[in-house]
Amino acid sequence: MIITRRTFSQALLFTGAAAALGISPWDLFTQAYAQSPEAIAKPSTLGDMAMGNKDAPVTIIEYASMTCPHCAAFTRDVFPKLKAQYIDTGKVRFIFREFPLDQAALAASALARCVAKDDSAKYFALIDILFKQQNELASDPFATINRVGKQAGFTEQMIKACVQDDQTVQKGILADRQYASDTLKVNSTPSFFVNGTLVKGETSIEGFEKLITPLLKS
Repeated sequence: MIITRRTFSQALLFTGAAAALGISPWDLFTQAYAQSPEAIAKPSTLGDMAMGNKDAPVTIIEYASMTCPHCAAFTRDVFPKLKAQYIDTGKVRFIFREFPLDQAALAASALARCVAKDDSAKYFALIDILFKQQNELASDPFATINRVGKQAGFTEQMIKACVQDDQTVQKGILADRQYASDTLKVNSTPSFFVNGTLVKGETSIEGFEKLITPLLKS
């Protein structure tokens, strides 16, 4: 079965929360908001994708869009250092949650979910690949989704089923995005919760160190 550009475009339509979110300009500062720990800890509809010690003293939750340049920069430049210094050493539990800003990001997130299923390691590997091909994803999502899906072992029929025929994954992602927007006040990407404190636009390892160090001492 061949995926046409028309059917792929139809597949990328948002279901339910189709209206575009109001996205704030890029923030270069930290914003702290008091949030209910229970509300933040509530797992995503499709299950949280996480890495690191589940009993780590610090939990970082990232809300990101696959078409967000700042999210890609964080994944490329900062996350490897964060992983080496804190996640791999058992100090930080890292959770990634989808917050798609457009149809291409929704399709890419859905593909990652479909391919990985419950395998967090495979999921993180796939979103890393997608972030590295972000320019291609933005300019030609049809070709990029198909190429990455095939590289991950999916057939065209399986990709079509994921992004068009079965709306379960997309609806789950959109429901979680709406919850993050309405309840957690997430309105831009990347947004992070560091032990419950909302941090917007912080992408430097030094900034994370300043947030994490006091929490490790407490």
